[in-house]
Amino acid sequence: MNKRIFFTLVLIFLTNCSFNKNSKIWNENSNSVEADKTFQKVIIEEKTKTRELNPLIEIDLSNIKTQNFNSNPQNNFGALKYSGFFDKAGNFNFSKFKNFDPLNLKPLFIKNGIVFFNKKGSIIFFDNNQKIVWKKNYYSKFEKKLNPKLSFSLDGKNLIIADNIGKYYLLNIDNGELIWMKNNVYPFNSEIRRFEDKFFIVDYKNILRCFYIKNGSECWNFATEDTLTISTNKYSIITHKDIVVFNNSIGDITAINISSGMIQWQLPTQSNKIVNESYNFKNSKLVKDKETIFFSNNKNQFYSINIKTGIPKWVNTVNSHLTPILVGEYIFTVSDDGYLYTIQKNQGNIIRINDVYKFYKEKKRNKIKPVGIIVGQDKLYLSNSDGNILIIDLGSGKILRIEKVSRNQISKPFIYNESLFLIKNGSIIKYN
Repeated sequence: MNKRIFFTLVLIFLTNCSFNKNSKIWNENSNSVEADKTFQKVIIEEKTKTRELNPLIEIDLSNIKTQNFNSNPQNNFGALKYSGFFDKAGNFNFSKFKNFDPLNLKPLFIKNGIVFFNKKGSIIFFDNNQKIVWKKNYYSKFEKKLNPKLSFSLDGKNLIIADNIGKYYLLNIDNGELIWMKNNVYPFNSEIRRFEDKFFIVDYKNILRCFYIKNGSECWNFATEDTLTISTNKYSIITHKDIVVFNNSIGDITAINISSGMIQWQLPTQSNKIVNESYNFKNSKLVKDKETIFFSNNKNQFYSINIKTGIPKWVNTVNSHLTPILVGEYIFTVSDDGYLYTIQKNQGNIIRINDVYKFYKEKKRNKIKPVGIIVGQDKLYLSNSDGNILIIDLGSGKILRIEKVSRNQISKPFIYNESLFLIKNGSIIKYN
């Protein structure tokens, strides 16, 4: 057979195969795939350049309710109690990291202080007056040189810790004494989420692992598709009734039954080629609101999906890896090119876009990226990769103030107990 004819037939066969996992959604109650009948795509054509939209529209936020904490197991922070105007109140100091990664750093805020770590993996418990209550390190000399990055979760008096070199362990929060320590086959790369007597975490191989808090033994694990590269983006986990939902490095959103470890549903959001490009792929944290999950990514996709089925309610074109903030009937996020979006939560319609980077000259603007956002009362606080934080009136979208925090990178803002916190390399800064 002529080689050209042979290869043509092979190509026709491959392009007509229905193995593309992005086109269907699996349901545990069926052995076949179901076409998505409720899916609504709000914007079909991808925008080439973001522009302002209705920038002068005023959003009425006079009746919004505020919360008093920045630790929500569903990542649904909403508007937090912080009426201050960014007055510095003190520093929680630690030894500087060799490689500062502000995107994946988060302190543990508790009633009587803050838990964080330094470049050698020492866990530090600061009281509210910035004094060290205790400081513990459970790493070998070799492990300290690896500069472990730690994630925290508190279960009563039990402090759960997991890191990016494969260790996970439990401490007593009162004194820092070790209760148990174990090693995983692969390093971890997600937030920690607790549920009753268990906790969940995802490793670099895109495997969700369930462990018992009491002794660290594994309940079950569930592997999703692996990649050839290691993602720099920390994965997100939320729980809902009897399921745990997580994302991975290639954009799959997967729901697992907590008791059995069996899959409930999976929603792939990217094409198969992302497997080899996952290093640059960034997904926001998953945010749960009642029966809906919201998330976005740096591939121009903002999703609203049903948490029971994984079926999209709407998808809009927003290029952002920041965790969206839900306030009342609105969603607020900032795109990677510096535009503040106001979106209707239920319909997915974009009702306002404000250019909050317009004060930057174009050459400098192209080098700056948003790091994170938080909402306090009626103001949005946006931290940038140039060490600035922008204070924005949420109702009008106008910039009220620009504050220089550091010459280098800073973390996303955190609000706890009516104070705002930012991490720069070497200290956590508190603002009243």
